[in-house]
Amino acid sequence: MTNIAGTLTRAARERGGEVALRCPGTRAADGFANYDVALTFRELDLRSELIARGLAAVGLAPGMRAVLMVRPSPEFFLLMFALFKAGAVPVLVDPGIDRRALRACLGEAEPQAFIGIPIAQAARTLLRWAPTANLKVWVGRGGIGGPTLAEVEALGHLIVEDLPTTSADDVAAILFTSGATGVPKGVVYRHRHFLAQIDMLRDSFGIEPGGVDLPTFPPFALFDPALGLTSIIPDMDPSRPARANPARLVEAIDRFGVTQLFGSPAVLDVLVNFDGQLPGVARVLSAGAPVPAGTVSAMRNLLPRSAQLWTPYGATECLPVAVIEGRELEATRIESERGAGTCVGRAVPPNVVRIIGIDDSAIEEWHEGLACAPGTVGEITVAGPTATDTYFNRPAATRMAKIRETLPGGSARIVHRMGDVGYFDAEGRLWFCGRMMQRVRTALGDLHTEQVEPIFNAIDGVRRSALVGVPTVGAAGAALVELPVLVLQPGAGARRADKVRMEADARALAGRFAQTRAITDVVFHPAFPVDTRHNAKIDRLKLARWAARRLAVLRNG
Repeated sequence: MTNIAGTLTRAARERGGEVALRCPGTRAADGFANYDVALTFRELDLRSELIARGLAAVGLAPGMRAVLMVRPSPEFFLLMFALFKAGAVPVLVDPGIDRRALRACLGEAEPQAFIGIPIAQAARTLLRWAPTANLKVWVGRGGIGGPTLAEVEALGHLIVEDLPTTSADDVAAILFTSGATGVPKGVVYRHRHFLAQIDMLRDSFGIEPGGVDLPTFPPFALFDPALGLTSIIPDMDPSRPARANPARLVEAIDRFGVTQLFGSPAVLDVLVNFDGQLPGVARVLSAGAPVPAGTVSAMRNLLPRSAQLWTPYGATECLPVAVIEGRELEATRIESERGAGTCVGRAVPPNVVRIIGIDDSAIEEWHEGLACAPGTVGEITVAGPTATDTYFNRPAATRMAKIRETLPGGSARIVHRMGDVGYFDAEGRLWFCGRMMQRVRTALGDLHTEQVEPIFNAIDGVRRSALVGVPTVGAAGAALVELPVLVLQPGAGARRADKVRMEADARALAGRFAQTRAITDVVFHPAFPVDTRHNAKIDRLKLARWAARRLAVLRNG
């Protein structure tokens, strides 16, 4: 049988009595969490199997989709592995997204089961979420219309039938994208995709069993048992990583001897702005958005000299695609500040990463004429064992994002279009230039966010910048032409005189580089809107609408 949960069973045999998972429980008088909830590898494996058997007994059949709305807790991880073992398909949606989008995602997934804490079950009833879900399981206090998780687990003791077998191609989960650059889409993961991710993460970063991980993005913690790592679930709201309390993170890191940390750039920013060192952390992984070189430098100052800081590049649909270590990324900082984009490193074997011409239409079949020459900016594509092949109930989106490639010998594979633009340099390194849909189409040519923003991020006092396009009025039927607008977010405490100086510096820089000379409008925004998952990706669509209104006010007095 091929099942991602098999990695937990293997870890239970090899590391049975060791702690697999620690979660914050009650809060102490000093405000810090007591990590008084722990599961060993053996307990996690045994209890998840009992829950899987109990779920089958109450009607959860293989292949059924089950929405899971549970806070980061032992129950979340027990249920995820139980659903895998039962051959069911967990459906995960970011709880922090817009309520209407959340309802749309749940409706689109057409789940047959809804497993959640009481507040989620209440919202399901009041807001009519997931009307197709006839099986309900309450996590915590019970309610009407379904058993509690405790009852399900107790029932599992009475079931002796074997759990169903699964194959590599069976659907393992549906993970919705964050919707940071579009409508959230349900990515279909098969068991082979998860298993390939484990192998590629272990090999890319040299992860060995016995380490202790602090994963600030809970789904990433599911990989830890397979990698032989102990997970310390942080005392924070995972839907608001930028608001995490750094003292609580550092306290957990010190107390449990954390050797590995996974977090978005927003989490790294929280830590670098805190007066504390991380002498025991040997490895940091950061994903979710490009990590500014300045953040990398500041973070490395908190770590021992031998520590590594990796920034894997990828997406929900395919991860990892490429990786770069912090020292190499720092070395490319000057190039980024001159408009080269952000270096995301080299492709992770056995991925095949290629650049194709920018095309907003679907491409059904791969042919060699699609590939661009090295150094040419185009759309990034990847074929490899973690490249997912479809979106759930989204045939149009699938056609736009997937290309079928016939290989010598007649076999076929899926090439995933990342929706990002970039290029390969002479050393074979991949450079990320921005999202294809966020390029600004000016009369002088396309501008790409990651080739523009690092130039202005280097201005003293600027926290970050954003390039957005404001549509201009043209002749009917004419090609879309946008006005490029540079939006600056100043650092805390910036005064009017500071902004005057920042704007002058920005205008001077704009005239210095070919890719920024078309920028003539500079405005300030106090706090950029960002994605709900990582609090790091700028919502440029929302920012562009704001910029259009702001320019109208400025020009009309």
